[in-house]
Amino acid sequence: MSNINLYRHPLSGHSHRVEVFLSLLGLEANFIDVDLAAGAHKQPDFLQKNAFGQVPVLEDNDITLADSNAILVYLATQYDASHQWLPEAAVAKAEVQRFLSLAAGKIATGPAAARLVNVFGAGLDHQAAIDTAHAVFAVLEAHLQGRDWLVGEQASLADVANYSYIAHAPEGDVALDSYPNIRAWLSRFEALPGFVPMQKTAVGLCA
Repeated sequence: MSNINLYRHPLSGHSHRVEVFLSLLGLEANFIDVDLAAGAHKQPDFLQKNAFGQVPVLEDNDITLADSNAILVYLATQYDASHQWLPEAAVAKAEVQRFLSLAAGKIATGPAAARLVNVFGAGLDHQAAIDTAHAVFAVLEAHLQGRDWLVGEQASLADVANYSYIAHAPEGDVALDSYPNIRAWLSRFEALPGFVPMQKTAVGLCA
């Protein structure tokens, strides 16, 4: 029986980035679905795991961690002896951190927020989120010109953290048609050994 538990929601991109990274690392984990619609994430037992009442939460034996990017850093540091996913070199590690910040910033307020409106009925400014998504995608499209990965010569946490919400951006009415470099990057990520997809939702441009 695995000692790793992941509290997640199957439609959460934040949960998926941890799910896919566990699989890329070849780690077994128990997935425990948190019923967000029923408010399970706001119950006292869950708030003891994450006081902010958000998924995902990772339990690894006696360690409990919240925040998807923090969990990615922990898993890479604890289980990736090759240092592929979180490089040791100062500049490369800083570049990865830059893209973790992007995932928590403009990706969250852009494509993730636009998708939240359509998938979960979130009361957010849908058009503003779509505009933010296209602005950040234009930057990423240029960044990926001549590159296979966001940082360095192989996949890293930078790619893991940003994949899910970019891949599912059409669910938030954000088309990827104008971004061939981004689409090629998504395909490369999906071809990695151990990749697992996130459940699709028939909303937005995917309806």
